[in-house]
Amino acid sequence: MDTTDHLGYDDIEAAARRIHGHTRPITLAPAESPTDSGRSLWLALEFLQHTGTFKARGAANFLAAHLEDRTLPEAGVTIASGGNAGLACAWAARRHDITATVFVPANAPAVKVARLVAYGARVKQIGDSYADAAEACAQFAADSGALQSHAYDNPLIAAGAGTLMREIHAQLPSVDTALVAVGGGGLYAGIATAAAHYGMRVIAVEPENCRALHAALEAGQPVPVPVNSIAADSLGARTATPLALTAAAACDTRALLVSDEAITAARTHLWDDRRLAVEHGGATAMAALTSRAYIPDPDETVCVILCGANTGLADLDTPDR
Repeated sequence: MDTTDHLGYDDIEAAARRIHGHTRPITLAPAESPTDSGRSLWLALEFLQHTGTFKARGAANFLAAHLEDRTLPEAGVTIASGGNAGLACAWAARRHDITATVFVPANAPAVKVARLVAYGARVKQIGDSYADAAEACAQFAADSGALQSHAYDNPLIAAGAGTLMREIHAQLPSVDTALVAVGGGGLYAGIATAAAHYGMRVIAVEPENCRALHAALEAGQPVPVPVNSIAADSLGARTATPLALTAAAACDTRALLVSDEAITAARTHLWDDRRLAVEHGGATAMAALTSRAYIPDPDETVCVILCGANTGLADLDTPDR
């Protein structure tokens, strides 16, 4: 792939070939619906993936493709991240004995920073936002010659993420609709590209105050948005990738916004009722159902992608919350 605004199903097939045997296959779990309708609900437990999120798929594909093409410099790879993409990059780099330098905001969750160090990454904490870390990462890449990866705005990253939908459909060909949380849109782009191939609908769910995709769809192009959400550490992109807009044009997509309160309630629901511990970003897609922002049709088969679990447990099981 030599453009940054196109992603095809053949790219997802190529990614599946590259990462086969290196990432964990998706686990699907049947679940009763939290709404009065929607007779078939499934949970895609992608938080069981290496590094705790779907991002391991994209990172594995990105490095495998560059190793195939012999385009990986001696300086290694670098990435800016709210935490999860950095973890995936560090994990994939360690598998190939490649140096990974990861830039994260100074306020990145301590649990994610500690895991980055455990993966052997060189961690640089810069600024107060992902954008600050991204600027520093770009400068580092220019100065050092390191290969710059991206948390979401790269077709290899998005294609790797799209393998998730490929696996869901292989296990559950009757699925009509996938609900997916959206930050910068890399996961959404991959999911929507695969869903379009299968004739499925995608419900793209964002926090009210992290609405990069929502704003891009309204404007017809990526536009900067404010970032202020409990899920901002994983969904706090200021702009959506153009890949997401291209995918949206080809896919039956509905974009929804949910409040931080709804996200917290969904996360609590997943823990209290199912003992599934996910981060706020990982609960955002589920929030569309628990808040009734999306009510499935009676005969609709729905799959909710629980995409990440890099979280602390201290606030999940407190008696006074």
